[in-house]
Amino acid sequence: MAKELQKPRVWQDRFFKKLAHPLTLLDLFDTIPHVYMYIKDTESRFVRANRVVCDVVGVGHPDEVIGHTDFDFFPPAIAAQYVAEDQRVITTGEALSGQVWVVPGKSGVPRLYLCTKIPLLDDKKQVAGIAGVKRPYEYSADDSAGYSRLVRVISFIIDNHADYIEVKDMAAHVQLSVSQLQREFSKKFGITPSRYLREVRVGMVRHLLESSDLSLTQIVRECGFYDQSHLSRHFKASTGLTPLKYRRRFRAR
Repeated sequence: MAKELQKPRVWQDRFFKKLAHPLTLLDLFDTIPHVYMYIKDTESRFVRANRVVCDVVGVGHPDEVIGHTDFDFFPPAIAAQYVAEDQRVITTGEALSGQVWVVPGKSGVPRLYLCTKIPLLDDKKQVAGIAGVKRPYEYSADDSAGYSRLVRVISFIIDNHADYIEVKDMAAHVQLSVSQLQREFSKKFGITPSRYLREVRVGMVRHLLESSDLSLTQIVRECGFYDQSHLSRHFKASTGLTPLKYRRRFRAR
């Protein structure tokens, strides 16, 4: 035993090979709140996903995602971004760490997540798939004064997305100039404050299209857009679908 422990990877490999059902280790990820965990093959088909993922895509059990891709659960424009990042890891064989994503939760409100994806190699050292996690940004970042200030901006945007607000209102809320806020927000999150506001509004529109029978006129008022044309333009740019097509596809999930 002492000799085996001198080669820890060999000892580790032997341990895992002795397990009758090593996949049961992945069940632990179902107990972690707010964290997305998933495994995909080289065609970006889900091999495993935890229950947080299941809740977001609208299925009742992890088995229901197996063999599907993001295109089966998300609007085309959003799914294409997820899959493109998968394929980047698969093609290069290199991990991606600290990627910032705007991800809608069950309530529709998009929040900022940090994403890490790693390649999974087979016994021939070829990429067989990827594993990834997304964790809420606020659980991952340092507690510096600058970061706390930006979190307050995010809360302000979420709380006031249905009202007419501009970047100057966000900046005033945390006593920054518009240029300071633009610079700090973009540097930290890779997205401008106005773009985040738009994504929050689109996320809420998606949620209401999926979960309610409200008319588009009513949704315009609920989500802070000027009119139906304004809503439809930004909605299609973000999702790849018109609101009507989105409702037809996702309303019955």
